[in-house]
Amino acid sequence: MEIGFIGLGKMGFPMARRLIEAGHQLTVFDTRKEATDKLVALGAQVASSPKDIADRCETVLASLPSLQASLDVATGAGGVIEGKRVKRFVDLSTVGSQMATRIHGFLAAKNIVQIDSPVSGGVGGAEKGTLAVMVSGLRADCDMLKPALGVIGKVFFIGEKPGSAQTMKLANNFLSATAMVATSEAVVMGVKSGLDPAVMVDVINAGSGMNTASRDKFPRAVLPRTFDFGFATGLMVKDVRLALDEMKSLGLSMEVAEAVGRLWEVVIRDQGAESDFTEAIKPIEKAAGVVVGGAKGGSHAAK
Repeated sequence: MEIGFIGLGKMGFPMARRLIEAGHQLTVFDTRKEATDKLVALGAQVASSPKDIADRCETVLASLPSLQASLDVATGAGGVIEGKRVKRFVDLSTVGSQMATRIHGFLAAKNIVQIDSPVSGGVGGAEKGTLAVMVSGLRADCDMLKPALGVIGKVFFIGEKPGSAQTMKLANNFLSATAMVATSEAVVMGVKSGLDPAVMVDVINAGSGMNTASRDKFPRAVLPRTFDFGFATGLMVKDVRLALDEMKSLGLSMEVAEAVGRLWEVVIRDQGAESDFTEAIKPIEKAAGVVVGGAKGGSHAAK
């Protein structure tokens, strides 16, 4: 399949590379020449703008870091909406259902189909092709895209309503965000009372408390204190804020969500948007006066 791909960051680059390796003809665009050069070396063509890609490809995928970036790339000056050949725009980004619906309306006026396709599974999942790929849009278009999207992960059809896949992604990432800060509080509690954090994580993962943070994030990035899981705090906070907005718009009970949201606002304030989201434990450690993990997975009092 001839595919255009816009946005070659930590997630976009490995997804685009996998598409090339699977035999798809890719035309790529990114503001960073070093990213496009690497894919050109693998066989991709390079475009000069989102419009240029949309002039050359019927199917355009995008993996972008913010709501404004998705809106600009899809509907702005020099964007996909101005392309002469494009028939469908597949947004792999997390933008929330309201923005997805807005983009859908703009593109529909130009007879361009919008397919929401946010992904979950992190950089590791993008590298291995094991992402959860959530899609919403016209069923026929989603089915047509399945062989290509199946290269980057397992495809789940969520529904035809614009933004449905975005709602699914926000529910998923809210749980991921909750697991990270809740596990941090639990492990810090144990360390404060003298427990070994490595033993704690082993017990949690063998028992009913096991979750994605205890299973993946703590062993790989928190206990060794590398904090290099590969997902930025700024992106997690963006997703939590979007989830809170979605819940408010639906008139839901939000006791847990609001508490989780407050914790993540502390994390981004203290650690910064560019920090790894596993650093969420640091403000919790600071308040407790302990540090979890280290070279041997031990713990010690904060100095």
